[in-house]
Amino acid sequence: MRDGAGRHMLRQGMDMETMNKSDFYFDLPQELIAQDPLEDRSDSRLLMMDKTSGKTEHHIFKDIIDYLRPGDCLVLNNTKVLPARLMGVKEDTGAAIEVLLLKRRENDVWETLVKPGKKARPGAKIMFGDGCLRGEVLEVAEEGNRLIRFAYEGIFEEILDRLGEMPLPPYITHKLQDKNRYQTVYAKYEGSAAAPTAGLHFTQELLRQIEDKGVETAYVTLHVGLGTFRPVKADNILEHHMHSEYYQVTGEAAEKINRARAGGHRVICVGTTSCRTVESAAKPDGTLEACCGNTEIFIYPGYQFKVLDCLITNFHLPESTLVMLVSALAGREHVLAAYEEAIRERYRFFSFGDAMFIVDNLSKSSDNTQDSEK
Repeated sequence: MRDGAGRHMLRQGMDMETMNKSDFYFDLPQELIAQDPLEDRSDSRLLMMDKTSGKTEHHIFKDIIDYLRPGDCLVLNNTKVLPARLMGVKEDTGAAIEVLLLKRRENDVWETLVKPGKKARPGAKIMFGDGCLRGEVLEVAEEGNRLIRFAYEGIFEEILDRLGEMPLPPYITHKLQDKNRYQTVYAKYEGSAAAPTAGLHFTQELLRQIEDKGVETAYVTLHVGLGTFRPVKADNILEHHMHSEYYQVTGEAAEKINRARAGGHRVICVGTTSCRTVESAAKPDGTLEACCGNTEIFIYPGYQFKVLDCLITNFHLPESTLVMLVSALAGREHVLAAYEEAIRERYRFFSFGDAMFIVDNLSKSSDNTQDSEK
């Protein structure tokens, strides 16, 4: 297994000294930020874009099956979001305190983000729920995060499922009525602080129809960190440091992706997390093998994709690393023009919003007698 395979690709982008964050800005009306998921996941709108010409079409997400071809390989991230937001009180004062679990350090010790931090000095004790979960602050870690040791009886994950809330992004202010709506239907391995939201549009029925059509589905894992919501602070994006995230590619997934590429078929990543996983794990010739590690890959215009051909993704925040990644695939001008069109057409943005499918051409699969070349 190759460890840390993504680190060496931290700065693969345009060969230039500066690229301005403001180049990726667009003005988004607040009312277009989706606050709630749709009743039917696959009823989201779908803006399709030809990555070469920038031409666009408007569809419903479930129509995507018409544009998938037998032999294509759909790459999905099967990470599962932890209900990691815990509301508690300080045992000595009763003051309200919020704890967000970030990363398990060892056994019952977690790295956390605490609000308000000034109430969580080393030695502070916090009680959650009816007292079935208690925590003690051990020390202040990097960036002001707290290390907390938890004490409980039973199984931690079951207690967390009962007491914890989903760590929704800061731009979603509505309370989520059903925790499962911030999980993909294929979520399997717990470890994320945020959902791989492009996958939220798929239903079990749609996935079954896609597989029945002869499209391969390959599942990889990348545990999404809170860094995905952190803004790019540097004006020159080449000075931006990406957060580290754990990923894993199984032998089965690697084999399916390699087989599609060898047969001249397309590799279609569902979401930027799946994209960053396969691009981090790929060898220079674009082949994959079973591996795991931590990746800090930062993809921006000029990057040469080794594996990915097409991308299914949501609409992202202005000046975010995700808009930069999408621009690397389809060109900044095309992407910003498509975003402007989506705003005019009143598409819904961000985690619970609508989707884009960035493709090699806009023809339906029945119109293609041959698959596009790699």
